[in-house]
Order: sequence, then structure tokens, then C-alpha cells
Amino acid sequence: MAQRLAHALIKGITDYIDEDVEEARQHYSAPIEVIEGPLMDGMNVVGDLFGEGKMFLPQVVKSARVMKKAVNYLTPYIEAAKAAGGGSAKGRILMATVKGDVHDIGKNIVGVVLGCNNYDIIDMGVMTPADRILDAAIDHQVDVIGLSGLITPSLDEMVHVAREMERRGFKIPLLIGGATTSKTHTAVKIEPQYSGPVIHVLDASRSVAVVSSLLSADTHSRSNFILDIKTDYARIREHRARRQTEKSFLTLEQARDNRLQLDWAQFEPPKPAHPGVTAFEDYPLDELVDYIDWTPFFSSWQLAGKFPAIFDDAIVGKEAKKLYDDARSLLRRIVNEKWLTARAVFGLFPANSAGDDIEIYGDDSRSAVRATLHHLRQQVQKTAGQPNYCLSDFVAPKDSGKADYVGAFAVTAGIGIEKWVEQFESDHDDYHAIMTKALADRLAEAMAERLHERVRREFWAYADDEHLANESLIDEQYQGIRPAPGYPACPEHTEKRTLWKLLDVEARTGMILTESFAMYPAASVSGWYLAHPKAAYFGLGQISKDQVADYAKRKGMNLPTAERWLAPVLNYDPVTEA
Repeated sequence: MAQRLAHALIKGITDYIDEDVEEARQHYSAPIEVIEGPLMDGMNVVGDLFGEGKMFLPQVVKSARVMKKAVNYLTPYIEAAKAAGGGSAKGRILMATVKGDVHDIGKNIVGVVLGCNNYDIIDMGVMTPADRILDAAIDHQVDVIGLSGLITPSLDEMVHVAREMERRGFKIPLLIGGATTSKTHTAVKIEPQYSGPVIHVLDASRSVAVVSSLLSADTHSRSNFILDIKTDYARIREHRARRQTEKSFLTLEQARDNRLQLDWAQFEPPKPAHPGVTAFEDYPLDELVDYIDWTPFFSSWQLAGKFPAIFDDAIVGKEAKKLYDDARSLLRRIVNEKWLTARAVFGLFPANSAGDDIEIYGDDSRSAVRATLHHLRQQVQKTAGQPNYCLSDFVAPKDSGKADYVGAFAVTAGIGIEKWVEQFESDHDDYHAIMTKALADRLAEAMAERLHERVRREFWAYADDEHLANESLIDEQYQGIRPAPGYPACPEHTEKRTLWKLLDVEARTGMILTESFAMYPAASVSGWYLAHPKAAYFGLGQISKDQVADYAKRKGMNLPTAERWLAPVLNYDPVTEA
């Protein structure tokens, strides 16, 4: 019986879990002993195999599904308090996606992995304000707080939570995770705000070891672990400070003098075949499937490798193929049964650059500015012959005499997802709940890819003879770019407000922006279309205070507000320079 339970947990098999758990319940004197005995024994094996790299994240999430179904079966037989905790937990961890952010796939995965290792998880969901996080931490008497976020404004919100923890006298550890977070940012920006332990957790595979060390009964071992982290983070801050002094930055004026110089006299910007705004209320999902880039899907499950070569990997290949087969099976249901609705809106508008900004006009007469897109310029000293890029460089200047155009788009494949995620979660099936979200993300990115292709070939029609395979599209072997606000070339998220107004996105698609300018549904993509043959992606890098002040003036912001939104790219500390 115990062996059958262990086998079910390790293999993620739920077919006979109720019968096996009932047999175990009859064998033990108390139902809780089933959890504390064979079930936790099995999960300990799962945890050990995961830690040793002999099991992978998809398998662990399947194991969690078995564990949850077993505990659910036993719940009526166990005291409510113990049932909620699944037995004598090692510790209680509160997890939350911070205010303004709607992304939770990574957080949910970490919660599943920690739950598999007998930690009590209090999940606060998404868009959680600091006061709610800290009040709940007190109410639930948690041992650790874990914060998650994807968009860059979430980094500043995490700093705020750390400050609030210090102000309110917290002492418990604070864990930081999410796609835009990093060990360096945690060390430089977050850890100095809170005297308690602050630790960046790279991914779910590291979470168990970190929490185990933080909550170890061995006081000496725990203290040494925390001291080692603090020493490491102090070293990171010192190293970063040295690197900052070694970097050379141009003044904004110098960077503008070194802008990309395109020969506009010899270039005729293509006029869109279908100018104005176009919307799709229910885009066919089956048209998007072949445009999916599967590599990020595997990354979200912590399986490293490029699709389809990942299947040949000696370590992860077998599990990657199982995951892919499961994903394709679920994807067929999503498409055939129309679980999700995909919507899109895009517009192609007359435009010219005006310095580092791009002016969008109401019509081809260009007599009135309809909207202004504010962009930022690289300021790091470049090697000889290398320009300091700004996205406006790829659009014809007003004084060139050329009538240029730019595009804007917003797409989502997440309309209707909540029903299916809730259904899976109510059935204790984190595996398919997480996979549904991950597939919705892939469909949204696929729609951005497909729409951009149609814009190039059909609506703008500057590349009407383009014929590229999906691999070539993924490798961006086409003319033009679609940079997105919040990403390296234009990292400031408030520009989405202009995009939303320009396209009337909410009315046309139902997509909304949170207070931190995260898009909801989470499976959404938005950005700009630039068509010049020389247009290329680049990273802004860090910028200096003179550009921040200039940007704030252009946008009608005060300097502290601009510094808050641009915090991840500043080459100075606004606090020390105030």
C-alpha cells in the first residue's frame, strides 16, 4: 500500500489514488498519519529526486496533483485545522504577486514545489497591495513572505514592501522572485531597505533549499546561511558601485549628436495599404497554432533547451517530449472547444520623429499632432562608429520632408481563461491550470507574430512578397520591428497609456491596464510597429539624470515620478542625489 502511494506520487498517477488512500486510512490509527507517513515519505522522495536533477518540474507538479487529491480525500476525516495544513507542516509561507502585476505562473509553480515539501502555502493571488500582504502575514503567523512580479514596476513595489516590513518591525525572511527580478537588483535595491533576511530565489528548484535553510532548527546553521547571503549581497553592491564608476556616460546632448544617421534623402517611407485602425473581435485560434514559439514554453517549466532540439537532450529530452505531448493535447481542446477568445487591434498612422519623440498625426495632412510617443536614448559611451540608438532614429524627422508612418498594436489570447483555470484548480490539478496559462501566453505571442506578418504583407504591405517559415519569424528575419513598452529598447511602461488611448484598446478588446501598467488578461502583448529596413532591436542600458529630467519635462511628469518609473535603468541613486 505504501509502495503504491509512493509510486503514484513519483509517477504523477491519480487513477486509483482514492482507493489507495482509503486502504491506507484503514491501516493507520488516525487519518493524519496517512499524510504524515506514506504520503510525505513519497513526497520526500520526489523532493530528493528533484533536488538531484533526476525529476523535473512538470513531474513535480504532477506529483503535487496526486498529493492534493489524496489530502482532499482525507479532509472529511481530519480536523479542519490539520486538513488545511495537510498535516504538521515544516513552516507557513505567504506568497503574493505584488500590486499592479497580474502574472502568477512562476509564483504558482514555486507554491506547488514548496507545498510538495510539506510547507503550508498562503497564496494571496495577484495585484496584492503591501498592507494586505503584511496584514495577512500577521493574521496567519507566517514564517516567510515571498513576493513575485513580472513587469519592471513590480521591482519598485517590492522595494516598498521591504520598507514597510522594516517600518512595521517584521523580522521574518523576505523572498524575491519573478522574471524581471535578479540577485543584483535584490542586493542593491531591496535588501538595504529591510534588516531581516532578503533573498532572491532564481527559480522553483532553488526555493526548497532556501526555505529549508531559513527555517532550519539548527540555529547556528541558519545564522551562517543568512550571514553568507548578507555578505554576498554587500559584495555585489560594492562590485556594482565600482563598475558604475568605471562606465563612461555621454551627456544627453552628446548622445543625441551620436545618434544613428540614416540617409532619408535616398529613402521613401512606404505608405500603408490600409491606414487607420483595424480590430479583430474573435481571431481564429487554429490560425495561430503554427506560429507558436515553443522554446519559452519549455523555459517556463524550467526545461532548458531550444525547440525542437530539446527532445534530443540526454537529460531533459524525454520529459520535454512528454510535456510537449500533453501541451499539444490540451491545446487541441483549447482550440477545438473554443476555450479562449483571441482579440486584437492595431493602427497604422502618419508620423515623423521630433528629436527623441515620435509625433503621430491625425491624418495625412499632418496639420495636427494626435499623440506623441516619448522614447529614450542610449547614453553609455560607445566604441568608435557605434551610434547611441533611440527608437525615433528609425522614423523620418519632421525636417526631412518625408511622410513616414508608425504602427501600434495590442493583442490578447486570454479572454475566458479564468473559468478553465478555476475548474482545474478546484480539481486540485495545478498541472493543467499552469499549462493553460502557459499556452494562453504562447497563443498571445503567436498572435503578435501572425498579426505583424499580416501587417508587413497585407495592411502596410511594405513586404508583400515575404514568405518566411516560422523558424525565420522567430529569428526575426524580416523587415521592421515591434518593440514593446517595458522591454529593453523602451523600458518605461507608462507609454502604454498613449497606446491604449490611440487604439481605444479597452473598448475594442476588453484588455485593461493595471495601476502599474501591466496588461490584463495576462496573456497579452502590445507594442509599436516600425518599418524602416535598418530598424533593429537594442537595449537602452542605463541613463543619466540629465536625460531623466528631459524625459520628465517632455512627458509632463515631475522628476521623482519619472525616476520611479525609470528606476531599473538609472545610473544613479535618486535617494542619495536628492
